[in-house]
Amino acid sequence: MEKGNDGIAGGFNRNSAPSQLRITDIRFAKIAGAPMDCIMIKILTNSELEGYGEIRDWSSETYGLMLKSRLIGENPCNIDKIFRRIKQFGGHSRQGGGVSGIELALWDLAGKAYGVPVYQMLGGKFRDKVRVYSDTDCEGKPDGKKMGEALKKRMGLGFTFLKMDWGVEQLLGEKGALCAPLGYIDELKQYQEYMNDSAPENRDKYKRAYDVINIAHPFTQLQITEKGLDILEDYLATVRSVIGYDIPLAVDHCGHIGVTECIKLAKRAEKYNLAWLEDILPWQMTEAYKTLSCSSAVPLCTGEDIYLKENFRPILESSALSVIHPDILTSGGILETKKIGDMAQDHGAAMAIHMAETPIACLAAAHTAVATENFLALEFHSVDIPWWKDLVKTGMDPIIKDGFIEVSDAPGLGIEALNDEVIREHIHPSSDGIWVSTDEWNHEWSHDRLWS
Repeated sequence: MEKGNDGIAGGFNRNSAPSQLRITDIRFAKIAGAPMDCIMIKILTNSELEGYGEIRDWSSETYGLMLKSRLIGENPCNIDKIFRRIKQFGGHSRQGGGVSGIELALWDLAGKAYGVPVYQMLGGKFRDKVRVYSDTDCEGKPDGKKMGEALKKRMGLGFTFLKMDWGVEQLLGEKGALCAPLGYIDELKQYQEYMNDSAPENRDKYKRAYDVINIAHPFTQLQITEKGLDILEDYLATVRSVIGYDIPLAVDHCGHIGVTECIKLAKRAEKYNLAWLEDILPWQMTEAYKTLSCSSAVPLCTGEDIYLKENFRPILESSALSVIHPDILTSGGILETKKIGDMAQDHGAAMAIHMAETPIACLAAAHTAVATENFLALEFHSVDIPWWKDLVKTGMDPIIKDGFIEVSDAPGLGIEALNDEVIREHIHPSSDGIWVSTDEWNHEWSHDRLWS
């Protein structure tokens, strides 16, 4: 066989001698308002290759920093080996962010090292384009007409699947719409203030409200009255009158209410042909989900806070869900999410993917989506953030076009570089800068083995 100009047989350039690749450093950059606070990861190697990942929105970079000493010197192409070593340090919701974000960066590096897109390493494509569903807010106090018009604008941008919030928060200013232990509703209103004023120096002011919102749904004793149910049904009817019935509409953030209230709410929603009710109960409450699914014809969806595929199994085996909804930055990353989708398919459920982060997580989710047969739609929160797409440099312009992502054939995630100028413009106020040294984490150690 003849050698090409690069000295490799047949002229085939393997880019980086993958077997020689080693992790040398890990750096982070925390940005604000994308629309969430997000933490971007850069893994450096002993070559020119960099791998990009991300820690879940509203999480802490400590979940990633603590893994650094366990990664230095490893070959990033040994993804499964590394994942099995570090997955014990992840957990549900934001605690899964470090392990999951690192896993993304490893896949990015492996794809670049071998010169192939991530989806190809997962087994190839079931589809060429990824359907994106648009989560939508509207300014000021929402009403059905305003929300319907906001959703209609999303349709004008080419989105073919929609989602909005619908539930208790819309009733907080309506006298007689909610019933709860006296004082509880005032604390819910305070929590809404906290969400709009979450500067660290002001957190003590809202501590009681924050404690209250962390009470799980069945234990709040919050009830929706008939007046409240009438208001919410009218809201939904008005939204549908504006957008019509041809397009799927999912709803989220129904409120921390117990299963009896969920049943009442779901029954009111049945005639409006919802795509799903999302996270209406804590994901751990399998029996409550089963009760709800047997009491209403509205499809149910949950999963964004579940870590690792084995923790999806109980609720999938219950047949309570129509749609499973992992977030790739909590679930365990790219391969784990692919496995979750396959397991959901075995139990007759579709897989949508939760995503409220930067283009790094978005493209990682898109590669997973094209490689998973029962994929339905990928969430997108940043329609109204003009600089979102500029955080990374890709050959895709725009990343999302007419409500779809056409996944690139470029190596790895398809990200050529991170745009430090844009990242610096949106750096989080609590940060010292972007990509600052993390050397103090180089030698953190513990006896990690889980058996004697």
